[in-house]
Amino acid sequence: MEQVDLKQLIEQVIKDMKLTDSTPEQTSTAKAAPESVALEDGCIPDVTEVDIRTQYLVKNPEHGEEYLELKQYAPCRLGIGKAGARYKTDPLLQFRAAHSAAQDAVFSDVDHEFVESMNLFTVTTQCDSKDIYLTRPDLGRKLTPESAQIIKEKCKKNPTVQIYVADGLSSASVAANVKDLLPAILQGLQSSGIDTGTPFFVKYGRVAVMDEISELTGAEVTCTLIGERPGLITAESMSAYIAYKATVGMPEARRTVVSNIHRSGTMPVEAGAHIADIIKLMLEKKASGTNLKL
Repeated sequence: MEQVDLKQLIEQVIKDMKLTDSTPEQTSTAKAAPESVALEDGCIPDVTEVDIRTQYLVKNPEHGEEYLELKQYAPCRLGIGKAGARYKTDPLLQFRAAHSAAQDAVFSDVDHEFVESMNLFTVTTQCDSKDIYLTRPDLGRKLTPESAQIIKEKCKKNPTVQIYVADGLSSASVAANVKDLLPAILQGLQSSGIDTGTPFFVKYGRVAVMDEISELTGAEVTCTLIGERPGLITAESMSAYIAYKATVGMPEARRTVVSNIHRSGTMPVEAGAHIADIIKLMLEKKASGTNLKL
């Protein structure tokens, strides 16, 4: 390629990344949105910092302001525009960054120091590696005999509510949410005089391991805070699965779920208060899942 042609190509890419084709209407409507990408000393800023709810890249749109207004209510990858037959550089980089974050969340382990900072002891399921965890879901539903013994020794016997944390399919969700979520739930329950058990962390845990934990602790209600399968909007989403008198082998319909707990969904502190209210209702109605009317 000739030097002149190469220079022109680079200039065009930079123009695309600076979004010079956005209309004045779009710029005025999305005043709160920072400039998506800007070059500084030859480096591109972190594309993951862009709020895609404020990003509307369609050239010469009809009803652009109305469409952008709708985007404020859902972080969807809509209205990202195209350059010819391909996506524009900026949203393409954002998509690839989100995909990488999702993979990292699945394949990374929760930091041991973070678990200790939350005063949680660690037990494990019968998965001895991440690969086994991903390919053998059944083993993620059973504790090792050693872990079962640790729970018997360290946990309060027969608490009204037993809460624990599991990594699930997103280690990132644990670090992002548990620091605010777990204390909010405990505070909500304790303010109502509800007895809570000893919280802990389950490594390589699936949702149904809560059934064995319920039987081991003798808890009336068991609640697991577990990482959700990451998507391309966030890799930090957490769910709470809650069950009244859970037993091994019980149907999934007996679980109540609070999902989408993350900074762009239901905030952890707000979710904690909501979960505490659900647990209070479970204890009152002595039911969970589809038998509990919320």
